[in-house]
Amino acid sequence: MYWLVFATLVAFFVKGLCGFANTLVFTSILGFTTDNINISPVEIVLGYPSNAILAWRERKHLNFKVWLPLALMVLSGSIPGVFLLKNIHPKWIKITFGFAVIAMGVEMLLRNRIKQQAAKSTTILFIIGIVSGVLCGIYGVGALLAAYVSRVTTTSNSFKANLCLVFLIENTFRIVLYLITGIITLHTVQQAFILLPVMLLGLYLGIKSGSFLNESVAKKVVIVVLIISGAALIINNL
Repeated sequence: MYWLVFATLVAFFVKGLCGFANTLVFTSILGFTTDNINISPVEIVLGYPSNAILAWRERKHLNFKVWLPLALMVLSGSIPGVFLLKNIHPKWIKITFGFAVIAMGVEMLLRNRIKQQAAKSTTILFIIGIVSGVLCGIYGVGALLAAYVSRVTTTSNSFKANLCLVFLIENTFRIVLYLITGIITLHTVQQAFILLPVMLLGLYLGIKSGSFLNESVAKKVVIVVLIISGAALIINNL
């Protein structure tokens, strides 16, 4: 339980500060001792209100041309992702997750060095949306989605607003699928309810820290830690 509390506090501090990466942090911390099928349902129940809070807080910066098409694509990919989570051996999910974390971490680390925005083509949108949906279905991870949204928004407020609304829509859909497939159980809800005050505390501290912490430096530290944890997760499960 101590690891759950620690993972929740750190993950949602990062969420409040950066607007994303809470699932990567939460899953990376717990992935060494717990299977993803037991991590993802707890995280999504905790993450749902955090996305609602941030999307509402930044609602003035929402742009339906950004969040709507991405949300539709992510929903399409979530269905196969959920069934893969239900049926793939936990060992291979963890190893794949380790590689995904490293790849996303490297992409995010190099992103700021690339001045030109990615082309806003429907093909890129479709690929990113579907792949993000599959990753969300299996791991709850939306870092690839964050990578795209960061390129089509111009401010931190706009980034958080549109990304969190997409997450909120995807979370709603995935919670229904998790309930139908039996991934979310009464025990899951009880755990999330106990951890809810910790989530709110972490989110509050993260939001408040954004006023005096260098967000860019904080993101880089989180990314480096994630890359290291992803490598460790692969080695631990080989």
